[in-house]
Amino acid sequence: MDHCFFTVEVPGVAIMRQSNRFFFCGHTSGKVSLRDLRTFKMEHEFDAFSGSLSDFDVHGNLLAACGFSSRGLNGLSCDRFLMVYDLRMMRAITPMQVHVDPLFLRFIPTYTSRLAIISQTGQCQFCEPTGLANLADIFHVNTVGQLLMSFDVSSSKQALSFGDSGGCVHLWSSAPEVSFNSYSRETELALPCLVDSLPQLDWIHELMPLSLLPMPLTSTEPLLSDWPTSLITPSPRRAPLVDPEILRTMKTVGFIGYAPNPRSRPRNQVPYKIKDIELEYDSYNQVPESPIGRDEEPHLYMVPKKYRKVTIKYSKLGLEDFDFKHYNRTLFAGLEPHIPNAYCNCMIQVLYFLEPVRYLVQNHLCQKEFCLACELGFLFHMLDLSRGDPCQASNFLRAFRTIPEASALGLILADSDEQTGKARLGRLIQSWNRFILAQLHQETLEQEGPQAYRGASSSTLGSSGESVIGRLFGCEVENSSLCRCGKETVRSSLTLLFTMHYPEQRSPEEYDFAEILKKSICLEQSTQAWCDNCEKYQPTVQTRNIRCLPDVLVINCEVNSTKEAEFWKAQTEYAYSKALKKEAAEPPKPKEPLPTEWCLEEELCSVEGLTFDTQAEDMRHVWIPLSLKMCISKTQGLEVSSLSEGEELTESEEAEGASVFDLVVTVSHIQDARTGGNLVAHIKVGETYHQRKEGVTHQQWYLFNDFLIEPIDKAESAQFDVNWKVPAVLYYVKRNYNAKYDLRIKNPIDASVLLTEASLARKQRKSHATFIPLMVSEMPQAADLVGLDAEFVTLNQEEAELRSDGTKSTIKPSQMSVARITCVRGQGTNEGVPFIDDYISTQEQVVDYLTQYSGIKPGDLDAKISSKHLTTLKSTYLKLRFLIDTGVRFVGHGLQKDFRVINLMVPKEQVIDTVYLFHMPRKRMISLRFLAWYFLDLNIQSETHDSIEDARTALQLYRKYVELSHNGGQEEFRKVLKALYEKGRKLDWKVPDIDSADGQGSPKSTAVFPSVMGL
Repeated sequence: MDHCFFTVEVPGVAIMRQSNRFFFCGHTSGKVSLRDLRTFKMEHEFDAFSGSLSDFDVHGNLLAACGFSSRGLNGLSCDRFLMVYDLRMMRAITPMQVHVDPLFLRFIPTYTSRLAIISQTGQCQFCEPTGLANLADIFHVNTVGQLLMSFDVSSSKQALSFGDSGGCVHLWSSAPEVSFNSYSRETELALPCLVDSLPQLDWIHELMPLSLLPMPLTSTEPLLSDWPTSLITPSPRRAPLVDPEILRTMKTVGFIGYAPNPRSRPRNQVPYKIKDIELEYDSYNQVPESPIGRDEEPHLYMVPKKYRKVTIKYSKLGLEDFDFKHYNRTLFAGLEPHIPNAYCNCMIQVLYFLEPVRYLVQNHLCQKEFCLACELGFLFHMLDLSRGDPCQASNFLRAFRTIPEASALGLILADSDEQTGKARLGRLIQSWNRFILAQLHQETLEQEGPQAYRGASSSTLGSSGESVIGRLFGCEVENSSLCRCGKETVRSSLTLLFTMHYPEQRSPEEYDFAEILKKSICLEQSTQAWCDNCEKYQPTVQTRNIRCLPDVLVINCEVNSTKEAEFWKAQTEYAYSKALKKEAAEPPKPKEPLPTEWCLEEELCSVEGLTFDTQAEDMRHVWIPLSLKMCISKTQGLEVSSLSEGEELTESEEAEGASVFDLVVTVSHIQDARTGGNLVAHIKVGETYHQRKEGVTHQQWYLFNDFLIEPIDKAESAQFDVNWKVPAVLYYVKRNYNAKYDLRIKNPIDASVLLTEASLARKQRKSHATFIPLMVSEMPQAADLVGLDAEFVTLNQEEAELRSDGTKSTIKPSQMSVARITCVRGQGTNEGVPFIDDYISTQEQVVDYLTQYSGIKPGDLDAKISSKHLTTLKSTYLKLRFLIDTGVRFVGHGLQKDFRVINLMVPKEQVIDTVYLFHMPRKRMISLRFLAWYFLDLNIQSETHDSIEDARTALQLYRKYVELSHNGGQEEFRKVLKALYEKGRKLDWKVPDIDSADGQGSPKSTAVFPSVMGL
């Protein structure tokens, strides 16, 4: 064994400690040096004490030391201040005063970083290294007059041992039975010279191994333990082949290659054994992406590009430089997918494009804090205002996560399930469809018609016990149970949707979709049920019949297993072969092309590898009809049949009450091995939506894939290649069903939302009020100015990865929640006085209060201990919605992010953002603090942010902008901006200290708005 010697400086090392980062040396001169673990070169040095060092210890990022200080002619004296150092910043933090004369110290990290400080006379004190020492934490070791000479802590941290000058060891513990580490390093003692000698064998002991007695090897035969070379050669597991996609996209710099992560495997995991056959249908018959290329040869990859899962690529600017127009060239709004449980985005779009549902929820307003109908109304209002920009369903999904029924049904997904693709999305969206219809029916049943948010009367039940959802989707069904004893029980109920039931057959026969649908609606099945007549469970035949037809027929397809998928696939093949025969017998008809304004030239006849050359090609993978004829006759009950295109009802059929149902929605589960799958919706958008958005009157099918929206052919909406596109939900609507519904929006949000309301906080007092509510005479008018600022807390931290070339890639941004919203008056005698200063109560766990930037402290959002004016998010949201609907202009700094987190869509003409007023193209954005110092001589945000101060400052900056641009014109204002940027570069965009003389003067000490002094 080689020995290495290192020379240390005079006066030498007295104490040594080691961590995973440094080797620590304590010197008798009072210094502690930090050395590299490999080279033992000194990296850093702390000058702890002026006299000498008595002891020190290291734990985590803290180093604590005790020692002696020089006291002039009196020599050395024990220093009662412990020196504590932060090893992250390599500097001392506040010294800690103790009540004993410290000679020894050790960290005892059992549940906290507690320090044990020992004096030579036997006094022992426990305290935190960053806290204050308490006299109550002092204990005494009874040494019978002896002095303590040594001290140590067991490796299990359960026992303390003290050695005194009398030769005794005192053992302390926190429990009667102490656990010691049996595997601690043994004491290394000098071993005597060993002479070769045989061990003594105890022949009486039955388990004594005879191999202890060496025997000479006389035989020439090989021993059993002498294995051949072929068996003892190391055979490591072969490294897996590099993904061809990585090799294809790799760029070489020198001898190092860089490639984007294809995300074909979970992070930091390698499959131990790759399964060739998956039993679960969600991974049934999936085709992986071709390693040859993504865009060059898309026909090798079964899932067309527009159907694949879309993700937002985040940069340093967040979403500002992401091109959403590349995915959506229409004026309809997509929905962002990165929010938890955003798998339901496609169904939100489905409900939005049903005109009666859109009008219903936008007319609905109740006092429940978490009401899905209210949140859908707010979200649909944003979708109305958007001109192609994507929206977020964050507030709706926040309310959705609080509904107990949603959690009980398993509709709340964990983040890991969404990201890894473990969720069975097809089954999940069908359960969500059933849940949302029932929830909206229940919530709108409680309150019919618009009603004041804080009206005198509470919500009342509808007189008829029927909601718009019930009239729209509801179908009264008659369930009869017939026991074999002859007793029949009949019950009536309301159902909002129907589930498909497929025949149990090994070899699939040809079925018409209308036939299967009729059997699924008028279901007949045998099951065990309780019979009151027999007084026991008996085999019972249960049948279901409907009494009326719904206006919207909702169907859950229930293609959840391989068996149903094979049945659906067989039926599409039967339908396709029938279409080929029919086309061969008839002359071809010219196909209706896609409108040219929605389609590029090369895409007119081809849509992502699906080529439609003939009418029969449109029928490939199609089983469901685009129209159905349904009728309830007195003699034969429900009759369902397919209706071909252009076919109308006869007069006799209309007289019998027959109705035509047109397909308007298909929701599909896209099975993609590369991304884990996603959900998309095909929606037939009606004339009124096109009229509002584009000013034209027509109908068109669109594909909605989160924020990707693309017009498609009507044939594509009914095509389901179950190898990758599995049907989940179908919506058929009765032709001209809108005529019977009131399609007028009466905005239920009125001025009452701005009236004084009680705080949720129990400790809040009027004397602590930070705002004065608006009087009736102060109600805002169109074009009035309102200063706004919001503060946020973090619910989930950002997820990012560091690439091999050192750049950072954001996978999922941090999830923020609004914590405080402040609005101040922008004109009048009370200009600058806040009229809204709400702290938002949250039921979700906050991981970071961002106190340095938000001013929000733990407890401010807790109704039990908060002293702030605490409200619900819905209450404050309604106030802001009323201000937006009134037409006020909001003035603030960085309002785009504020409105995004609050989940509000504000027209651009109503937003005055000072971050853009004082900005030059292709230059950095300037902070509010620097602008306030430069233009207003104000020193704000010195310690934490205060939203009242920020809102007032933004108002003043806007006044300054108006003054500068009006007085000197745009050319003079451009010079002012140029000087601003030059000054910022000189100061590195940091506001100088108040006392420093930099030619700009000091900030004003007087109040900005004199009227605020009365608060």
